[in-house]
Amino acid sequence: MKKLLGIGAVAVLGLILVVTWLLPGAFSAKGKPPEWEVTMARFARHLATPSQWRDAKNPVEASAENLEEALHHFADHCASCHANDGSGKTEMGPNFYPPVPDLRTEPIQSMSDGELFYVIHFGVRFTGMPAWGSGDPEKDMGSWALVHFIRHLPNITPEEISQMKELNPKTAQERAEQEAMDAFLAGEDFVPPSEHHH
Repeated sequence: MKKLLGIGAVAVLGLILVVTWLLPGAFSAKGKPPEWEVTMARFARHLATPSQWRDAKNPVEASAENLEEALHHFADHCASCHANDGSGKTEMGPNFYPPVPDLRTEPIQSMSDGELFYVIHFGVRFTGMPAWGSGDPEKDMGSWALVHFIRHLPNITPEEISQMKELNPKTAQERAEQEAMDAFLAGEDFVPPSEHHH
């Protein structure tokens, strides 16, 4: 009975979404999703997460070492969309449909560890969230460590955010500026990056 209700709910959701998508301007990523759409999408995602993952316990210890490793990983791979503090307030974050969520908020923090792992490893279809996991999910300890870091985001410190800024991927201009500064410190003539030939 529960399974039938679940299938029925997904069918109704699918019908509503198809009708919504057929409306003029429906394929624009500029709009803010209405609250009912967000709620239904979360419900569908919850139902679509296999119970083996939804109920899974985190096999990675929440040690300082594992949290530090996850901080490095998040800063390098996740922060360009999610921001170092998990707010989603980046150049790209608000321009996705749906917008990148604030990972510190109750809807995200109330997800089970297994659900968070599933989203990180397998991604979320029809959103900007890619599948970061490769290979056997049973061996993906990096994604499980990230779950601990997501739990830590509501309490992230200014010192950790400063550390993450140093670990964020650099733009081509920032790399050129760093190389010019390194050359200057090594005793070479300083040439501002804007004067480099492209």
